[in-house]
Amino acid sequence: MWLFITGQGWLIVLIAVVILLIWGPSKLPALARGLGQAMHEFRRASQGPATSEDYEKLLEVAKNLGINTEGKTKEQILEEVNRKVAEMNKKIALG
Repeated sequence: MWLFITGQGWLIVLIAVVILLIWGPSKLPALARGLGQAMHEFRRASQGPATSEDYEKLLEVAKNLGINTEGKTKEQILEEVNRKVAEMNKKIALG
């Protein structure tokens, strides 16, 4: 097997073996999950902040749903919109 690994391929195998020895096979899924979440967060942050147009659309939707937006952060408004939509979906499902 080692004969077929050329270039920097052996380095990747060596790093994988060291990680396996340090954390063990039971910790690898949690480690991979954490790495995936970190990569997702990095990509999201590198896209830059949401545009003011997106914020205006959020405010419009909130006002159409009857949600007071004064003095609230974008996250709070979004949470309330999601909650209101979930309530509406439950009412529709119940008939």
